[in-house]
Formats: sequence, structure tokens, C-alpha cells
Amino acid sequence: MVRALLDPSEGEPFEIERADGQSPVIFVCEHASRTMPRSLSGLGAKADTLTSHAAWDIGALATAQKLSALLDAPLIHQRFSRLVYDCNRPPDARDAIPERSEIHAIPGNRNLSDEARRQRVAEIYEPFRQALAELIAARTAPSRQPVIVTIHSFTRVYFGIARHRAIGLLHDRDRRLADAMLQLAEEQGISNTMRNYPYGPDDGVTHTLRLHAVQYGLLNVMIEYCSDLIDTELGQDEWARRTARLLETALERFHIDIHAAGPQQA
Repeated sequence: MVRALLDPSEGEPFEIERADGQSPVIFVCEHASRTMPRSLSGLGAKADTLTSHAAWDIGALATAQKLSALLDAPLIHQRFSRLVYDCNRPPDARDAIPERSEIHAIPGNRNLSDEARRQRVAEIYEPFRQALAELIAARTAPSRQPVIVTIHSFTRVYFGIARHRAIGLLHDRDRRLADAMLQLAEEQGISNTMRNYPYGPDDGVTHTLRLHAVQYGLLNVMIEYCSDLIDTELGQDEWARRTARLLETALERFHIDIHAAGPQQA
């Protein structure tokens, strides 16, 4: 398929930071950016939509980058808005290319042809999926298994309903790491934490975990922060530090040194 959605000058649809990081953790941020490909002219959406949570997970990339730095861990993130294609959804998911996000209409996603949908998949989703799969494969060995941690944020108010939790720890059928983190959160002063909040597997939000971790037996978790906790650098610093400590102590239960490059056992 000829590349038509992204101009070569716009670069790849993903970026990898600290590819040679020493930590066994791999951070993933699928909703990192609100950038639109020039060819789509903002999808006809209103200006406030393109800066809102509908377009990206506010604060998620900056928090993930700080976690990556603290732990010397690789980070892969998407470089274009999830309104173009949501890389945490499979190609057959209806909301992979949303026509509406909460109260926000996305005119440019309405009545897309099959060819236009295939173009989005080919130029946004597939390169991201392949790059993450290759990153995991390159860091997998019999004595060293990567740990997959995806970083997201959610809005305090959704469809007019307030959300009162600070953090959600999400999992699919493999709940090992989420269980350990939930048990430790209270004693580390992270009391306002909940399992599979504000979404869960039935909402289709664990696609990345299922595809890249669960089926291979890799430890994994999806972390959702309320965006008003991480929408400033101060908040991002604080929650990156707290999350790094929580991950470190949780992974000790699996005899994994979060900072080490040597042999590990999950």
C-alpha cells in the first residue's frame, strides 16, 4: 500500500526512547500525542476537541518519560492522535477510529471507506504494533522476561459524572502484577486506587496487554491516572516517583530487580 496518510517529512507513527535501557520493564503509551497528520486537516473537529482528552491522554507521555528515566527503561509511544487511530484497539474494533468521543464529534471519521480504514491501519496501527513486538522480542531471553506497563490517563468528569478515584490498575486475565500493586498501594500511601477503573477488559481497553503480554505469559499492567494529577510537571514528577517505587516493590515479589540487566525470573 502506498503511503498516503503520512507525508515522509512527518516521520514514523511511533517513537522509541531508551531502547537500550537496562530495566526489564517496557513502558508503552498508546495515547501519547494529539498531533494530526497534515493530510487530515484536523478531521474537521472543533479546536477544543483537538486539545481535549478526546485527542490524547493528558499528562500520560510526560509521566511515562519520567518513569522511563527513573528506571532506565525503554518507552514506546504513538506520535499521532488516537482520533486518527487508537493503537490500543484492534482493526476490527468499532472505536479504533471513533466517529464520536464522549461529547466530541469527529466529522472526518464518519462514513470512511474500507480503503480509508485500511490506510489508517497500515500507516498508524501496524507500524506501532510491529515496533512494540520487535522491542519485546529483542529484550526476551530464557533468563529474562520483559514486563509490559502501559501508561494512560482519564478525565475527572466523563459524560457529566465525576470520577473520584486517583488511579486505576487494569488487567486482563493475567492479574498477577495488578494484584501485587494493589496490595502494596495502601501501605505506600496510594489509597485511592481501584482495580479495572475506570474501565476494564469488557470495555476493550486491554488490547495491547492481550496481544503483547498475556498470550506470552509476560507480567503486565495498565496504569490509569486521573489526568488532573499529572497535568503539571510537579504532578508528573510526583506520580512517576511513586509509581516507580510501587513497581519496584511489586516486582520484588516475582524476584525481578527493576533496575537490573542481568538474569531475571518471572
